[in-house]
Amino acid sequence: MNPTIAALTFGIIFLAELPDKTALASLVLGTKYRAGYVFAGVAAAMLVQVVLALVAGHLLSLLPHRWVEGVTGTLFLVGAAMLLFHGGEDEDEHAAREPSSNSFWKVAGTSFAVVAVAEFGDLTQIMTANLAAKYADPLAVGLGSWLALCAVGGTAIVGGQKLLKYVPMKLIIRVAAAIMVVLAGVSIFGAITG
Repeated sequence: MNPTIAALTFGIIFLAELPDKTALASLVLGTKYRAGYVFAGVAAAMLVQVVLALVAGHLLSLLPHRWVEGVTGTLFLVGAAMLLFHGGEDEDEHAAREPSSNSFWKVAGTSFAVVAVAEFGDLTQIMTANLAAKYADPLAVGLGSWLALCAVGGTAIVGGQKLLKYVPMKLIIRVAAAIMVVLAGVSIFGAITG
């Protein structure tokens, strides 16, 4: 394993993931649930996505661009609707909900599912596949990519916990939904214009 390739991959993927929907999803999950539980699900989802990128990422680049954009746009709209219509119900606006002692699997599983779906076919997943093909060092690329994705997810989760101390949950949900609607519009426009 070449540490230079791992470091290069980390830097590229970290910067590309910062403004991504996965960071947004991690932030929102981090405002609602125990950070450690959310991070466990996020890290597991990122590992699965990196492995998929390393093993079959080249197939993702063969998918028609319009289909990927259309599906992504639709998922953003669904996510925004879910946030607006189901977000923040019966929850204290200034504290994360503490899961019951048996809820680790529920929170981690939900976090895993949300992030795995959000990250599928994502730019960073495609970039990971391209870097693996370019450098022929899947271990270095995979480790650098996974650590970068986990770093962004962890930063978003902790940021979400801190943000909730100063900003009401309803505002966070509305801003997140607005961002998702904008991203949906961009994706759908890309699907229409090709």
